[in-house]
Amino acid sequence: MLQIKNLRKAYGKYQALDGLSMEVKEGALYGFVGPNGAGKTTTIKILAGLLAADSGQVLLDGENALGRGRKLKGKIGYVPDEFGTYDNLKVREYMEFFASCYGMEGLVARNRCSLLLEQVGLEDRMDFYVDGLSRGMKQRLCLAQALIHDPPLLVLDEPSSGLDPKTRLEFKELILELNEQGKTVLLSSHVLSELAQMCSDIGIIDQGKLILSGSIREIMERVDQSNPLIITVYKNMEKAMAILRSHGCVRTISIKDNRLSVGFAGDAQDEALLLQQMIDADVLVNEFFRQPGNLETLFMQITDHGEKEVLLYEGKPGL
Repeated sequence: MLQIKNLRKAYGKYQALDGLSMEVKEGALYGFVGPNGAGKTTTIKILAGLLAADSGQVLLDGENALGRGRKLKGKIGYVPDEFGTYDNLKVREYMEFFASCYGMEGLVARNRCSLLLEQVGLEDRMDFYVDGLSRGMKQRLCLAQALIHDPPLLVLDEPSSGLDPKTRLEFKELILELNEQGKTVLLSSHVLSELAQMCSDIGIIDQGKLILSGSIREIMERVDQSNPLIITVYKNMEKAMAILRSHGCVRTISIKDNRLSVGFAGDAQDEALLLQQMIDADVLVNEFFRQPGNLETLFMQITDHGEKEVLLYEGKPGL
């Protein structure tokens, strides 16, 4: 459906996109996340035809769409993070204006607009001025206008930002419904717990590059495997350290007081055998568990550019 290849964009000396490559498959609900300044909005504006890339390709169904604004706009529906400037129009007029931009007029336009307003729950607001709508209603209206030309791909930039919990849930249900109806969705959001619940795939961008992507199932498996073992030793810390240093699954060890945080590459059986090994060596253990984690913890791990924790021990993979 959508392929981005080696996309680059600089603002002066600042490289916003540094060879970004990613793929969104047809029918996916793709979560697009990254820290502030990572390049998400730049990417989305290029996709929406609002910004020119310095180099690279944006392929829609195998065809390069960069520099072909009409091609892009015909296949993509774009919902920005902030509502546009048409506050002096009524909702019906707002929708019919966008319909005219795609060559729809008269009864065809009116029927299309009415259908979409009903779909987003604004059928009773047709004669209201846009300026009088709540933020949540404005976001629904923006989604409706993005669907005017029935695009196969929806690109949503922080669509639920600033919405109250009830409105956010309703907007989430709308997106899921559109995806179930066959729309491919690229969704940028900072609410990672929400993305983990609703997305089929996810991509994490940092410093203008895609640093992690895959199905949500694969990503969550990585979350589980990347979390450290937490071991609190009551007695015989030296023996515990000796066992860990010689263990083939141990990658890193850090310590605070009598609590160890162990980067451990093994599975559940390996964990059980390690605990048994410690017990057999008369190491008294108060706690032994895999630290729980989620998409937020993985995101912080792979986008953290601050000072790294000083490790007490770092093993070599495969040893």
